[in-house]
Amino acid sequence: MGYPKDLLSSRAVIKHGSFAIIPPEGLVNNVIPNFEKCTISIVASPKLGASFVQYLVDMESEGKTTSGFGGNGIESFIFVREGEIKVAIDNDEYELTSGGYVYCPPTKKMNLSNTSKKSAKFLLYKQTYQPLEDHKPWVVVGNINELQEKIYDDMENVTIIDLLPCDLAFDMNMHILTFKPSGCHPFVETHVQEHGAYIMKGKGVYYLDDKWTPVKKGDYIWFGPYVPQAVYCVGREELSYIYSKDCNRDVEL
Repeated sequence: MGYPKDLLSSRAVIKHGSFAIIPPEGLVNNVIPNFEKCTISIVASPKLGASFVQYLVDMESEGKTTSGFGGNGIESFIFVREGEIKVAIDNDEYELTSGGYVYCPPTKKMNLSNTSKKSAKFLLYKQTYQPLEDHKPWVVVGNINELQEKIYDDMENVTIIDLLPCDLAFDMNMHILTFKPSGCHPFVETHVQEHGAYIMKGKGVYYLDDKWTPVKKGDYIWFGPYVPQAVYCVGREELSYIYSKDCNRDVEL
């Protein structure tokens, strides 16, 4: 990038153990074993206070993982933002395009590769699975462009898409929440669940803890448990983000 043209500044807001807003301008590349021809930023981890790890990945043409991702009690998830990615699990292969995703259960590993001529951008996620007796999750493959939006909490200008089944076998879910201009949450939420959210389009003003902060496309937000949260969509474009949620489990003591 060379020398700065102005005073150094950042929109990042980091409150360890509480919440974080991470804009794309401050991301750096993390070298991670078993990923070839990839630019990777770790945007959420236990070092921040999260119970999961989330990555923003740019995989070049012919990029790949050289060993499986996840498994051994770790569930994983990939969502393709741009380009094409091939996902291999056991003897099955899945060709993902923009909007495509795969959930991989904790008993299996996924291998990723980019066999196209263009780079691909995707979100990658992993967390320790919390087993539930007589319930076992399975591989889930889909594309958000083929899923139906549902009205969110009786609000005509806010919609939600569930990416994973609402089944007790799953201790997590992924959703896409979309707000039309002037749309907002119906109330300020305060709950035990934590989220990791990537803003795919639009602009908004997010209420986190006790402060309203502007956010926009490309920002990543981590929400810790019990942090009051809500958003207003601002501007002329829809605000839309994909976010993770822990669910279907009691709190362990």
